Amino acid sequence: MTLTATKLAALPGLRHAFFSRDGGVSTGIYAGLNGGLGSNDDPSHVAENRRRMAAQIGVDPAHFLTVYQIHSPDVAVAAAPWDAATRPRADAIVTRVEGLALGVTTADCGPVLFVDPKSRVIGAAHAGWKGAFTGVLEATIHAMEKLGADRSDMTVAIGPLIRQPSYEVGAEFVESFVRKDSENSLFFIPSARDGHAMFDLAGYIRMRLTRADVGAIDDTGIDTYPDENFFSYRRSVHRNEPDYGRQIHAIVLEK
Repeated sequence: MTLTATKLAALPGLRHAFFSRDGGVSTGIYAGLNGGLGSNDDPSHVAENRRRMAAQIGVDPAHFLTVYQIHSPDVAVAAAPWDAATRPRADAIVTRVEGLALGVTTADCGPVLFVDPKSRVIGAAHAGWKGAFTGVLEATIHAMEKLGADRSDMTVAIGPLIRQPSYEVGAEFVESFVRKDSENSLFFIPSARDGHAMFDLAGYIRMRLTRADVGAIDDTGIDTYPDENFFSYRRSVHRNEPDYGRQIHAIVLEK
């Protein structure tokens, strides 16, 4: 199962995919389409899975780019292919180069794909709570603008991520968000457990994008935690599994 966002799919000269775990060669706890270079999966399986994803989105595997993600607001600019050994440490990628697929890996965090179809500039961001909180979305928009994009022309899609019914956090987490902005209290509802709350990561991402004045926002609406079609870090932790797979979400400008 590969998902697309309605608003992105309607744009000419663009391909994108929110990949699930279906259709891969990995086995065991990584069963399916694990694309995580940082996982402890068999590297040959990960390479084959990434080759299949590259083929589905219509690029050479060497042009299927991801970064070494560090839960930061840092953005890399892709002007040419890089390999796993030289990939930059960042949590977002932008480019105006046709045929370079930009991908982010997730297992509950928020994948966010960007395009300005007028200037033909694209971006992909890995927005977990820390990246979103420290500004990775705004940094991606700013980096795209440096390449000639206009935020008012951007269409942005939020992919599968852990949703509020599944995302329990502690009181210190809530306090840090509300301390930064009192309106952030809107993204928390009480948990069944005392001293805990349920966090709306997707809503928080949408708010940050709305405040950044992008042109249009789409959302797949999928919760990765209960949906076995997707890898989930929290689900793996709750099952006491030693590691977890990662799905990739990618976007590319057609040549």
